[in-house]
Amino acid sequence: MNDIYQTLPLTVEQVAQLNAGSYYRSSEILGPHKHGRATWVTALDQGAETLEAVVGSKPYPLTRVDGIVFCGKVPANKKYILRGTGSDGATWDYADAYRFGPVLTDFDEYLLGEGSHNQLWRVLGAKVTSIEKVDGTQFAVWAPNAKRVSVVGDFNAWDGRRHIMRPCGSTGVWELFVPGVGDGHPYKYELIGQGGKVLPLKADPVGFGSQHPPETASIVRDISGYGWKDKSWMKTRADLQNTDAPISIYEVHLGSWKRIWDQGGRPLSYKEAAIDLIGYAKDMGFTHIELMPISEFPFDGSWGYQPVGLYAPTIRFGPPHEFRDLIDAAHQAGIGVLLDWVPGHFPSDAHGLAQFDGTHLYEHADPKEGFHQDWNTLIPNYGRVEVANYLSANALYWLEEYHLDGLRVDAVASMLYRDYSRNEGEWVPNKHGGRENLEAISLLQRVNTLAYGENPGIMTVAEESTSFPKVSAPVDAGGLGFGYKWNMGWMNDTLVYIEMDPVHRKHHHHELTRGISYAFSENFILPISHDEVVHGKGSMLEKMPGNEWEKFANLRAYYAFMWGHPGKKLLFMGCEFAQPSEWDHDAQLDWDAAQRPNHKGLQNLVRDLNKVYRETPALHVKDTVHDGFEWIDWNDAESSTLSFVRHGNAGDPPVVVVCNFTPIERTGFRIGVPATGNWSEILNTDASRYGGENRGNMGGVDADSTGWHGQRASFDITLPPLSVLMFQQK
Repeated sequence: MNDIYQTLPLTVEQVAQLNAGSYYRSSEILGPHKHGRATWVTALDQGAETLEAVVGSKPYPLTRVDGIVFCGKVPANKKYILRGTGSDGATWDYADAYRFGPVLTDFDEYLLGEGSHNQLWRVLGAKVTSIEKVDGTQFAVWAPNAKRVSVVGDFNAWDGRRHIMRPCGSTGVWELFVPGVGDGHPYKYELIGQGGKVLPLKADPVGFGSQHPPETASIVRDISGYGWKDKSWMKTRADLQNTDAPISIYEVHLGSWKRIWDQGGRPLSYKEAAIDLIGYAKDMGFTHIELMPISEFPFDGSWGYQPVGLYAPTIRFGPPHEFRDLIDAAHQAGIGVLLDWVPGHFPSDAHGLAQFDGTHLYEHADPKEGFHQDWNTLIPNYGRVEVANYLSANALYWLEEYHLDGLRVDAVASMLYRDYSRNEGEWVPNKHGGRENLEAISLLQRVNTLAYGENPGIMTVAEESTSFPKVSAPVDAGGLGFGYKWNMGWMNDTLVYIEMDPVHRKHHHHELTRGISYAFSENFILPISHDEVVHGKGSMLEKMPGNEWEKFANLRAYYAFMWGHPGKKLLFMGCEFAQPSEWDHDAQLDWDAAQRPNHKGLQNLVRDLNKVYRETPALHVKDTVHDGFEWIDWNDAESSTLSFVRHGNAGDPPVVVVCNFTPIERTGFRIGVPATGNWSEILNTDASRYGGENRGNMGGVDADSTGWHGQRASFDITLPPLSVLMFQQK
């Protein structure tokens, strides 16, 4: 047997290692290599009895050395294909992966090493491409501590010996072009750690597609060549997402918005949602849809907030191009789309990022820094430049490849503080001895700077539940750089108030008024999100006190107060028609309830609130500045009423908002207003169209010169029970 090695450029040890898959720098042997004056090809094929290299039409037999290793001479500098013949006489032709050189450029390697490759997805992951007129897929993955990395799939019988990847300089990146692999092929990476242990097969951290859970392989997806039809929207969206624009967001969990029950209860596909969901949001007057996380995730019960495939739109609703169909349809309907983005943690599933190359690569090694106690998940090592690059490039990926109009960043508070949800002794202070996570702060600033810089007109939103300063201030002014921040304080205070029996509300009047004291410290969005209608909290309707009529009246008044209050708006799906029970991610919204009179009335109200909000400058152009709001009477705790003025720009008629949070009708109720003349009643939550009893002011009132509440004019109105009225000066 050893006599054969006297005629081949291989050693017994090399062949044994190739057969065992333990020759970690296999590209140094496999493929064409010059030895002396001759060119030799070494190849592996586990199914072939014979193997030959074919140049043009001429075959050059390769000697079977041992096991799956073949070797033989070929003409120098000639392109060849490999032709295998099986024991049954069947033949197959394929291009040799090791015939092709590295694809990553020196500049790519420089940016990867520096952690500044803003288009990371263009060099890592699985890119369908053509080299030397041969179609295939270029695979590249970051695994600096692995001894060997192979790409495996159905194209090589999941055999880690066949396509061992080559390392790219000192970047820690491994890459290989595999001919014949294209869109739809499943694949994973097989890694051997420094100790020689074969690790669990890993999904691609930058993969564009995944198998249907519970299957865990990545899927090659060609994401090039989509024909966008949203040019008009992209040109104008900056004006539609600015702080002076009306922004009313419909938050959606795509898996449970609507289901197809005659097809096993499956959720809508992206393409179906492009018709049904977009049409509904348009009819309801929302300016934006916010999708709960779409990045691929293994566990339905996480709602997407424990992602594994940050670069892959979940296959649950269709492939990537069909997700683009949804975004494109929204834009053509004049609706923006925001995506919940989760850079704060990831699950420890064996096929994911956890100990990716046998080390704590993406996460901290110390559980005091790297383990999230609330969610049993892992925390990214934001201080590692490659990890920060992975996350910041991911934000750009969604904005650029999918034309998303913004990102709502989940759980920002958990990122900002090293002691978040930890007791003393359970966290590691920063380099100054403080509790702030300086590396996470730097990442968020980087993401916002890049997002706004590279994609003008987008918006970023922070779900941040503490009083961390300057969340929505520019980075160059010392802020985090977000465009907006969820106003969690307003949401908590006002829900505490509205859930009380009205008889007790006079003792908690400040819960409604407190929000104005900080309403302009950030660019706020007022959120009634999914978190308020799950985990035993009940639906919005269930939260309301009283009998059925009072419940609906309370909720109508609360929504109108919200739409009248400074701040952009966000409402979770189902809340717009007062779904009776709390949200269930395994079902669909109770669309039958939406057809009942009181529920349909509330739905009509939300539709009209959106219309009034959009069409009335005073209700939105100064949502984030002090001079857009003026109290009329904030101190009527005894009667549980509130009144205030919303101002727009010069020439915009002001709007007066009057709220009654008791079940008592008040007639002859005098309100001070900024000017005399006629004031139109532009909204009344007691209208019969909304389920009320049509008590009000016959469409408008005249203000006389009687000074009241510090205003130079006033009018008397009928204020229905549990209602909100809006008046606009003619």
